[in-house]
This record gives sequence, structure tokens and C-alpha cells, in this order.
Amino acid sequence: MSNKVVLYIAMSLDGYIARKDGSVDWLFDVEGDGGDNGYAAFYQTIGTVVMGRTTYEDVLKLSEDFPYADRPTYVLSRSEQPPAPHVQFTTEPVESLIPHLQQASDADVWIVGGGQVVQAVMEKRLLHEIEVAIIPKILGEGIPLFPEGIVPSNLKMMGTQTLGQIISIRYQVQI
Repeated sequence: MSNKVVLYIAMSLDGYIARKDGSVDWLFDVEGDGGDNGYAAFYQTIGTVVMGRTTYEDVLKLSEDFPYADRPTYVLSRSEQPPAPHVQFTTEPVESLIPHLQQASDADVWIVGGGQVVQAVMEKRLLHEIEVAIIPKILGEGIPLFPEGIVPSNLKMMGTQTLGQIISIRYQVQI
């Protein structure tokens, strides 16, 4: 299985991926590289998208069009959800779902978020790479990228990239 499970996400300098209310408005006025800060190139490597239900609901608030409609997208939920366009809700545990998705695709599996999904995937040692875009803002509070109780992990830096005021760091998770 050569395709990877990748977390690709932006966070504030103090480690938050969203405000307490789930808002990511603080991401939109950051001086990047003038383009999409590498997003399109990253997205081309993705075969499947996985996110939590709260993240899914936040994504719906950001855009009229679902941004991942062209990829199979799985939304993890603790309870049954009514069908929705462009996504498959699932209560399947990540330890069985993620390997199944890796086998079903020729491309990488993107863990979009949020913190609880990241925690579950890391706890089951399913994550291969983490790419974090560090946004030069301090929020002071919010939803942390790595919630309290996350499994300790060692990472190996694979590269960095400066994108205007943003620093992107890519790590390999040492499993």
C-alpha cells in the first residue's frame, strides 16, 4: 500500500485550528505566496477525504459549493446521519475505515480535521504525514490541533516552505 494517510491543515502560531465557535475567519487575511499556497498541488495527490461531522458542518458554512465534491468524502459521526450530497456519513471506527479507504484508492487519504479525528487517527497509528501551515496569528483560545490526551508521537521533518508570511512544515510520523 503506497498511498499515505496525510493530515494537511493550517494552525495559528499558538496551535489552534479554529476559534472556539469553529470559525476560521482568521485564515483569510494572511499574506501567502499570492497563489493558493500549494493547495492545488497537494489536492492532486488526494484520492479520498475524511473529516469529522463538526468540521463538515463548518466547511458547509464557508462555501455554497462543497469543495471536495470531486473526491469520495467520508464524514465520521458517532450517530446515524441523514444522507447528504457529496458525502458518505459513517460510524465505522477509523481503524477499519482508513485501511479500507487506502486499499480502495490509488491516491492518498486526507484527514481534514478536526482535533478529535486527528486524535483518533494518531491513537490508532494510522497517520503517515503531517503538513502544517503555521499562520502568523495568536488566537489565545480555540480548538487545538492536538487535543489534550493525544498520543505522544515522534516526527521527522521532511521539508519546510515559506509562503509569504506562512511557514509550511512537512513531517513524517514515526510509527
